[in-house]
Amino acid sequence: MAASRRRRSRRTAIAAAVAAVGLTVGLTTGCDAVTKALDCVQTADAIADSVTDLQQAVESASNDPTQLQESLDSIDKNLDEIGDKTDNTDVNKAVNDLGDAVGNVRTAVKNGDETPDLSPVTDAAGELTKVCTP
Repeated sequence: MAASRRRRSRRTAIAAAVAAVGLTVGLTTGCDAVTKALDCVQTADAIADSVTDLQQAVESASNDPTQLQESLDSIDKNLDEIGDKTDNTDVNKAVNDLGDAVGNVRTAVKNGDETPDLSPVTDAAGELTKVCTP
């Protein structure tokens, strides 16, 4: 009878340990996912601010052409940051699309376009914000 109790007690202890490990792993993974989502949202918000700055820089490019480059550089920096923090396919696609749109604006400006079409940039930034929203 005492041996039977010890086995039950040992089984209960093992089951409790397994459950605790499972719960810990689940909570750690869950928190990691939440942290990644928050990082994504914060970076997407920073990119949205950079896109607004880019729009303003295009409007005032004749006054200060360096603002345009600074805005494009800021978006690129934020894209690198968000791309490094995620393995989400949708986020990576949105990051790539926005990077391509920024590259097209750079090329247009380099080729002398003083008022490049920013709609692909704003569309891609909107998509990034959408996929980053949990």
